[in-house]
Amino acid sequence: MFQIDRYGRQPIYEQIIEQVEQLVASGVLRPDDQLPSVRTLSQTLSANPNTLQKAYAELERRGVTTGVPGSGRYISKDAPRIVTQSMGTLLSDITAISTKLFLAGIPVEKVLNAVTAAYAAYAPASEGNQIQEANPSPRQKTDDAPQGESGKDAKQ
Repeated sequence: MFQIDRYGRQPIYEQIIEQVEQLVASGVLRPDDQLPSVRTLSQTLSANPNTLQKAYAELERRGVTTGVPGSGRYISKDAPRIVTQSMGTLLSDITAISTKLFLAGIPVEKVLNAVTAAYAAYAPASEGNQIQEANPSPRQKTDDAPQGESGKDAKQ
């Protein structure tokens, strides 16, 4: 259920939090579903139990999980709403990144294609839920470098 990247820049506890939230958002984990115990998860992932306890404590603090003494941790009844709201705040991040890409001279078509490709990778192609490429072009360039004179290009 969980996978960790030991060599990535993101701490393991943050990876666990993110994965639980994504599983809740996608409906894989539903309210009242039980999470693996810290001990079981520690053995499965070969991770320090204190690290996993930190992730579980943060999930409980956010309201995504609830602890039942002697029984374990469960996805809370409000978890889907809480996770959806927190995912919605990512839109402001997209706005900030889009501004930076615009200022760097990245064409909007490339940005839209990148977002569309990300959605298409996870969205099943079904009736009413088909994602089509934004402004498809049979002759798209394969490089992602902006064209024109940016600070880097102008000096080379």
